[in-house]
Amino acid sequence: MDKHASLFDLTDAERAELESRARSMKLRADAVRRAKLILLLDAGATYQEARAALGYSTATISTWKKRFLEHRIDGLKSQYKGSKPTVLTPQVEARILDWTRKPPPAGITQWSTRTLAKVLGVHYLSVARTWKRAGLQPHRMERYIRSNDPAFEEKAAAIIGLYLDPPEHAVVFCVDEKTAIQALDRRDPVLPMSPGRAERHGFEYIRNGTLSLYAALETKSGTVIGKTAERHTSEEFVAFLEQIVASQPEGQEIHLIADNLSAHKTAKVKAFLEANPSVQIHYTPTYSSWLNQVELWFSKIERDLIARGIFTSTKNLTQKIMRYIRHYNKSAKPFRWSYSDPTKRIR
Repeated sequence: MDKHASLFDLTDAERAELESRARSMKLRADAVRRAKLILLLDAGATYQEARAALGYSTATISTWKKRFLEHRIDGLKSQYKGSKPTVLTPQVEARILDWTRKPPPAGITQWSTRTLAKVLGVHYLSVARTWKRAGLQPHRMERYIRSNDPAFEEKAAAIIGLYLDPPEHAVVFCVDEKTAIQALDRRDPVLPMSPGRAERHGFEYIRNGTLSLYAALETKSGTVIGKTAERHTSEEFVAFLEQIVASQPEGQEIHLIADNLSAHKTAKVKAFLEANPSVQIHYTPTYSSWLNQVELWFSKIERDLIARGIFTSTKNLTQKIMRYIRHYNKSAKPFRWSYSDPTKRIR
């Protein structure tokens, strides 16, 4: 480094300010480096020496030298202003919400935060915050079934009445069938769960036939009567009704809740009801299987046994289903429905 006169003709105040910045532990690192650069150049350091000391490129050194010569200390301020901050005003939110309800372009079925942000020229996080505050989730979709039964209110009220206030000295069963249960076996062995790894099933499987499961859920105790059948027919349904009657004391008043499947309304079913006057079937409204509590039990046996079960034959499937029912009945409990909004109850 050569000893010569000050390159910038620094005043005492400027030198003191630059030295203070160069020693500072509170300023931004880039401001400290620029102060050190000016002091080095003023002391006669070459560009090569400044590059080695501070890691600047030749172009950057030249830029800051020029700015200091033109504007002195003020010239060392950062020139990059950054992007304009996005203010999420009520007007911007209203615009986002309005566009959210419009169909997306190019045949897209739902908006994402980034696709909508690109259209509106805002940051995608602004869209995400607006959606969160408004409770909107365009990526999600729910399905529903609307009953077209003109007597929906009457039928639903009658069934809920059987749950909440059944007739004295009567028993209430929810009856239905789970059809086409596949007896699937695996070609490859199941690899057990281990730390950090889920249980693994082979991709290929063997079909060993299908069965139908008839089930009757006793609403008071939660116990289940079950029966499997190779075919799903009215004859099998009547045979199951006879099994339910046989499980109860003679002359017991029995109320059955069933859906509107055609197999539940045949001449054979009507003949059975005439022969058993103590049995009464209450049909749910159309497209309202959710009113039948046995559907809750079907979802449970699906999770517990059927979805991941391995069955070498339909006989093996029947054995495991009946074993599950026996085990379930040992600790069975009735289902208790709850309502998040009591005003929506059917009165």
